[in-house]
Amino acid sequence: MNIVKFGVDGKEVTLYAAEEKDCPLVVLNNFAGDGSSVLEAVKDQDEREFNLLCVGNLEWDHDMTPWYCPPLMPNDTPCTGGADEYLNLLVKDILPKALEIISGTPSRICIAGYSLAGLFALYAMYHTDVFDRAASMSGSLWFPDFRDYVLEHSMKRHPDKLYISLGDKEAKTRNKLLKTVRNNTEDIVRYYKEQGIDVTWELNPGNHFRDAAVRSAKGIMDIL
Repeated sequence: MNIVKFGVDGKEVTLYAAEEKDCPLVVLNNFAGDGSSVLEAVKDQDEREFNLLCVGNLEWDHDMTPWYCPPLMPNDTPCTGGADEYLNLLVKDILPKALEIISGTPSRICIAGYSLAGLFALYAMYHTDVFDRAASMSGSLWFPDFRDYVLEHSMKRHPDKLYISLGDKEAKTRNKLLKTVRNNTEDIVRYYKEQGIDVTWELNPGNHFRDAAVRSAKGIMDIL
């Protein structure tokens, strides 16, 4: 595996390029780090070759959110809805540069993410047909009006497969928005299945912050 790092418009991109030709490509938007811990968690359990494109140094509450959301708690920052702008950068600038480096043509292109990046992974499917599959691990599907958005809009393409997971304690909170996450997620999963989409739904033990790399790896392995 070849590791190539490059920057695009302030984003720090790490490409783990497979040595074999035509391997799947997974795009992972990451809160911190270069994705190495997620890659290691995958490789511990799965020997399949794939390309991993990890994008970091994101403006997390801006790049990963589809529209404005006020702060969840005092002294927190709002989400400012820059997902469309970032998706444009990802599809038109970051992905093409990665595809120049990858050996051959990816057999499929997938998008994955944890937390707000899990929200973004699903949102992206409604605004581009680039991605064949998506994985949302502990996705922030509590995000205001996102459930209704899913029920009222169509994806740009019928995905080959989706993976959606959540921690079984994530909804156990007093916050009115955050406590909706499990109901919203289960409603969205049910709706996707009714649409004939192949969806893997998994409930993991623990809260939002438990085993993030391992949960991310599980999602990536499922969509590979």
